[in-house]
Amino acid sequence: MKSGKALKGTGNKNILNLGQRILLLIILGYESIGCLLGGILLILSPDGRYMDMPVKILHGYFSDFLIPGIILFILGILNSLAFISVRYRFYFDWLITLIALSGLIIWFAVEISILQELHWLHGMWGLPVLIGIAVFIPLLMSSLNANFIARILLNCGILAAFWYVTITILVPTFYKGYQTPAFTISELSALEAPTRIMWVLLILLYPLLLISFGWGVLYVAYKNRALLIAGKLLIIYGIINLYWPPMHQRQVIAAGDGTLTDSLHIVWAVITLLLSLALMGFAAAGLGKHFRLYTVMTWVIFIIFGVLTFIDSSGIQTNQPTPYIGIWERINIGAFLLWLIIFSYALKGKFSSINSSSTS
Repeated sequence: MKSGKALKGTGNKNILNLGQRILLLIILGYESIGCLLGGILLILSPDGRYMDMPVKILHGYFSDFLIPGIILFILGILNSLAFISVRYRFYFDWLITLIALSGLIIWFAVEISILQELHWLHGMWGLPVLIGIAVFIPLLMSSLNANFIARILLNCGILAAFWYVTITILVPTFYKGYQTPAFTISELSALEAPTRIMWVLLILLYPLLLISFGWGVLYVAYKNRALLIAGKLLIIYGIINLYWPPMHQRQVIAAGDGTLTDSLHIVWAVITLLLSLALMGFAAAGLGKHFRLYTVMTWVIFIIFGVLTFIDSSGIQTNQPTPYIGIWERINIGAFLLWLIIFSYALKGKFSSINSSSTS
């Protein structure tokens, strides 16, 4: 009962700590300056000469950069208003921040779709927006009914799993010659792959949902140290998954034309694997015996099918047939996604029981 009362009392302005507020302010200020400056330059030079961008990159969607410039300038104003509202803790700070960050996400999604390419500037200006969304969640919980928001966040683990499954089924249908059993998921976003842009845009929702789920775990955990660590690891896991260095297509790698990004892709894979094992371990330690046993069983699946995936991966390096690598990899990923769903349901049950005891 004591923990339930304490949990219920956490729904206040302290959910967004000073460090998180400062980070959110930095991101909003950074984006507002970039949008205002970029918008002004595009408005003053609709032909794009001030920003060294030819009109042809718009692929006929706009005759020049005037309308995009006006939209970008408006986004700059929105982010400036969000900065002011968060800085002075206005009552509606969460709403204006949500509108500003959502507007930027839509901007980048439309821009990448029109350009049909990813540029390093998208990382420079886009990644801070995604991190801003992650920092925005505690602001939302501080401003609204925290218990209600927590229930929604705990469902994000389930939504993340179903979303990942959905896009792994949908995206390959747009890749002629892609064979699900014989190709890895990473090949959907490989450089020069026809589905690269589609995958990059659609997959972004997955880490954002995981980050949201992580905040829900932190809220439910309260003084459960193992769950607190698991929640933090989930947030870190989600942030790292916001960007993956792309691999080249297997024929390019086999020809010896791979670059640093291929090596970094493997590094990212190792980091995310270690993070997933760690967060699963701490989550298991924070819950009951049955969940710990289930987690160990999931680890066994990881080991078995991870080894099989690794063995078959040599075929990618030499552009040889890999008839089952897609199956092994998807079983591994599916085991983690199923674990996320079970973990979410377990936490929802824990949250319901705590709130029931606190009101009794």
